[in-house]
Amino acid sequence: MNLSVILFIIAAITPFFILTLWALINVSVKTFPGRLREKVIWWLIALIPFIGWLIYLIFGFRRGKRLNIQT
Repeated sequence: MNLSVILFIIAAITPFFILTLWALINVSVKTFPGRLREKVIWWLIALIPFIGWLIYLIFGFRRGKRLNIQT
């Protein structure tokens, strides 16, 4: 493999990696109606390569509620 192919692969994978990290962080900071069980399910869905973040964005993003912690 030459350098241009490797750089292309890295450039193609990086957005999916960043979006997956975003989905995992978003699941972590929210509470869900099903409590821990639903949170674990959304974590597992978000870990599905390339499309997990999209499934979470479409179906799970609005189900979770962000906690308002006031100090």
